[in-house]
Amino acid sequence: MSSRHHINDFMRGRIIGKIEEGRKITDVAREFDIAHSVVSRLWKSFKTTGMCSRRHGGGRVRRKQISRKTVARRLRGGGLYARRPVVCPPLNRQHRTARLQWCREHHNWTEQDWACVLFSDESRFSLSSDCRRQLIWRESGTAYRPENIQEKDRYPTCSIMDDNATCHRTLAVQDCLDSKGIQRLVWPARSPDLNPIENVWDALGRQVAGRNYPPTNKNTLIRALTEEWDKLPQQLLDNVVQSMVRRVECCITLHGGHIPY
Repeated sequence: MSSRHHINDFMRGRIIGKIEEGRKITDVAREFDIAHSVVSRLWKSFKTTGMCSRRHGGGRVRRKQISRKTVARRLRGGGLYARRPVVCPPLNRQHRTARLQWCREHHNWTEQDWACVLFSDESRFSLSSDCRRQLIWRESGTAYRPENIQEKDRYPTCSIMDDNATCHRTLAVQDCLDSKGIQRLVWPARSPDLNPIENVWDALGRQVAGRNYPPTNKNTLIRALTEEWDKLPQQLLDNVVQSMVRRVECCITLHGGHIPY
């Protein structure tokens, strides 16, 4: 008797049909010249699954070696691209509500109104680039979708903008502002995307990184930052301040959520 185990779906159907007619497995195996064990397994499988065709991909799973380049190429072919995720502070319901309320209160401000504001914030500049940066695969134009945003507190201790942080509520700070006739502009917490100076810090960082002789220590870094700050075009500063009107409108549209700035 033949010991072959692989039979096509048509043959499987005929075997099942014979058994359903009442034929014995031994007789069917002899008629088709197939081992009794093969016919028996086929019949048990049919009674369990109701299918007589061979399961696609059945048998031992074979390991496949695939390179990172192949995976990247396939992902790009599917419209996905490796990009650094947008990093934003986490926003809960209270934060979103406060941001939305603040934007509604300043919705009627004009570009001239915003030009009278002295924006401030802290930033960090490093001598080395982040070689361990995280990348995500996403479709083009989806950087600010919630699933593509990495929510992370960058500097959880303090912020220069007046977001009710303790360091901004000291008497010394208040006395200094009062002596200069500076009116405090309350800023919603966790809202660096509403602050145009963030874009200025980003431009300054790119300028320093693009120098012919990058800084190698703290002193040269400070010198480079000072020199490149003086070189920033006034038009850049004007543009980011004028963008406040659009930022406020966008935040209202997104109900206090992260905005693409």
